Amino acid sequence: MSEQIIQIDQVSPLDIYGPNDLYLEHIKSLFPKLKLIARGNFLKVTGEKEEVDFFVRRFELIMVHCERFGKITDSIINQILSPDNDRDTPISKAEADVLVYGPGGHSVRAITANQKAMVSSISANDMVFAIGPAGTGKTYTAVALAVRALKNREVKRIILTRPAVEAGENLGFLPGDMKEKLDPYLQPLYDALRDMLPTQKLLGYLEDGTIEVAPLAFMRGRTLDQAFAILDEAQNATRSQLKMFLTRMGKSAKFIITGDITQIDLPARQPSGLLQAREVLKDIEGIDFIYLDERDVVRHKLVTRIIQAYKKEQERIKPESNNEPQSQSS
Repeated sequence: MSEQIIQIDQVSPLDIYGPNDLYLEHIKSLFPKLKLIARGNFLKVTGEKEEVDFFVRRFELIMVHCERFGKITDSIINQILSPDNDRDTPISKAEADVLVYGPGGHSVRAITANQKAMVSSISANDMVFAIGPAGTGKTYTAVALAVRALKNREVKRIILTRPAVEAGENLGFLPGDMKEKLDPYLQPLYDALRDMLPTQKLLGYLEDGTIEVAPLAFMRGRTLDQAFAILDEAQNATRSQLKMFLTRMGKSAKFIITGDITQIDLPARQPSGLLQAREVLKDIEGIDFIYLDERDVVRHKLVTRIIQAYKKEQERIKPESNNEPQSQSS
């Protein structure tokens, strides 16, 4: 006789067991020779060694499927647990380009050529700059890559940060505690996370610090080991702020820095750290720069036309300050 204990930690046991243990009972019916005892996040399997080993391998595929698609069904259980199914992994060729599955099985992929370049680049480099105009999916793709790395256990935590800079508006006094004051600046990062993680899972990650969303100023003095860190809106980081963030990089870490150099909201005569970084760091091995443009826009088709119109205007008028973007090569 053999005994193994399976820990269910990547998904909710309720999603695996089903309402009133409906799926668990179905699984038991397919393996009448095994004794299955469920206790919270643990499932104890007892039986002949060969059958126990087979069950454990297949049950892990059920958990992977549930994590990716957000749900399972009796037919999926039958398919995965069938002895006639000789697949070692539930990933098919059609799924190979999926970065992450969100709630309800929503798939997140890199769609455009430059988004796919971001995916390839972060595999080959530990630090990637993704520079491009609004709507090109640079932040969304970066967050998807971070969530994928966390799910694959390549990193232990995700750090998402932005400079707390007002976009050309004086918002004045904001009520509430520190979190309530800063959350409006960080909302786009929360929005992306909600597309990729179930609500309860996301809340758990935020509560235990597995995922941290914080303003850039909170990064000072830290070392980010085994982390996937994203600095969003980096065009609004000053030179000293950006240098400070880049030097937080610890062991086994991945960094993605995103920014739009056509929308710099820093005060006049305050140079953007992103403009400096792309010149200072462009030849360093292990650091890559990906430039996105209007061809990568995944929002409304008018966004592409708006970007093109402003680009023509920019080319017509010579920049008058250091905050004006320089010509961009892609």
